[in-house]
Amino acid sequence: MKNLTAGFVAGFVATAVLSVLMVAKTMMGVMPELDVAKMLGMMMGTGEAMGWVGHFMIGTIAWGGGFALLYGLIPGGSATGKGIVFGIVAWLMMMIAVMPMAGAGLFGMAMGIMAPMMTLVLHIIFGAVLGYVFQRQAGLAGAAAH
Repeated sequence: MKNLTAGFVAGFVATAVLSVLMVAKTMMGVMPELDVAKMLGMMMGTGEAMGWVGHFMIGTIAWGGGFALLYGLIPGGSATGKGIVFGIVAWLMMMIAVMPMAGAGLFGMAMGIMAPMMTLVLHIIFGAVLGYVFQRQAGLAGAAAH
């Protein structure tokens, strides 16, 4: 149970970092059409505020909890490395399932090549933070943690 709680905490922190980067990206005028909270809100038939709630629930519970449960099966020599691998898998699932459901096409290509590239970078950062925070919360040793 401790590791599941650590996963939830890590998922929340990683989602918060990802969210700050998403908002900063939009504020800088970089791909403002790529607004995940609006997309989720639209998919849920609600507004952007509920899209943010959904975004944090997915990041905290699904990805954070999933990371904790699957930690021993994820390839990588360190928690951060495992987090990056997990983040890339989460990105792939988003590109194949969520983007088409949101009307952005496979890999978000309806928005151009920047959409999959930018979201990949964001998910790598998400994964690195997820793994690092999980390691700290779960009390795992450094690179030797399995």
